Amino acid sequence: MHPSIRVRLSALMFLEFFIWGAWYVTMGTYLDKVLHAGGYAVGKAYSALAIATIFSPFFVGMVADRFFSAQKVLGILHLAGAALLWELTSIDDPGLFYWVLLAYSLLYAPTLALANSVAFRQMTDPAKQFAGIRVFGTIGWIATGWLIDKVFHISTDSLAFTFKMAAAASALLGILSFFLPDTPPKARGGKTSFAQILGVDAFVLFQDRSFVAFFIASILICIPLSFYYSFTHDFLTDAGMHNVTSSLTFGQLSEALFILLIPFFFRRLGVKWMIALGMAAWTLRFLCFGFGNAGPMEWMFFAGIILHGVCFDFFFVTGQIYTDSKAGVQIQSSAQGMITMATYGLGMWIGTLLSGLVKDHYTSAGIADWRSIWMVPAAIAFGVLILFLRFFTDNKTTTS
Repeated sequence: MHPSIRVRLSALMFLEFFIWGAWYVTMGTYLDKVLHAGGYAVGKAYSALAIATIFSPFFVGMVADRFFSAQKVLGILHLAGAALLWELTSIDDPGLFYWVLLAYSLLYAPTLALANSVAFRQMTDPAKQFAGIRVFGTIGWIATGWLIDKVFHISTDSLAFTFKMAAAASALLGILSFFLPDTPPKARGGKTSFAQILGVDAFVLFQDRSFVAFFIASILICIPLSFYYSFTHDFLTDAGMHNVTSSLTFGQLSEALFILLIPFFFRRLGVKWMIALGMAAWTLRFLCFGFGNAGPMEWMFFAGIILHGVCFDFFFVTGQIYTDSKAGVQIQSSAQGMITMATYGLGMWIGTLLSGLVKDHYTSAGIADWRSIWMVPAAIAFGVLILFLRFFTDNKTTTS
């Protein structure tokens, strides 16, 4: 790959995830402490991106892949998104905030697939080249936490700045996108069917009992995942932890480390026990949050954060590898699309709404009973683990 293309693609990934990390991590605290929204309103706000994830494959498959160059669509979406992110900082009504956020999410969600599309089309050997480019996305997410806490020293009352920071990055990426390598439409002439976009081709996988167990577990495990994304920042802030935003980036550092260890564990544990270990880590993480404190037991908070690498990589990344191996070349894209819509779409949507209801249920006089709140996702994750172990019998130990 030409060095200039590598630099531009690395910048693309850095900004793509910088934008997301800038507002997503702190939004729950912003809604709770600044806009004084209830738990349900916070959960509903986080559901916006999940809803957008359900619809984004239709946009990418029916429009972007057929008629327009990916980098141009990427640029337009990010420029429009920058305007909506900036507009969010002037809204003080949680109800209106949700609708503007949903509009923004519908613009942002397709850019994740488009960014990958632009990157993959420039690579001669994606299996070797993509990781070195994609890691800049993780670096971008980490950078947001350190900028918020260590550079700009943003206080809780000033969290609206995070949306402005995301807006500035979105505008920058919007401009940069027009200077990315040309990525013309792949399916001009309508070769991609509506059924393929829906992932209907991959329904054949449901003939396999183990895959059905994995598919259902994937949806259900996204419920506790939603609790983590929606309320961890707010919880740690309430607990009195310092530099919460930058501390949470240890989760991304852990993610980057454990993704490198997947081949090692895969060969020794197999897919079943890799995924099971990931789900067990979800249970452990929420127990750490529930029984830790910002004093002598603060190590439990950090343990819960660092477990993100095991939680995410061992379940989701291993699951993607498993899905890829079960699907084969013919329905590879359909299978991955189906899993993405089921997890980040349906599962996260259910989880974000439930997490908000649970927080409201365990909040009295404006004070949240966080231990009781965290026991709910801990119990759900443990229940999913038991069901998975009971019905999943496949235990591949290779990635091919």
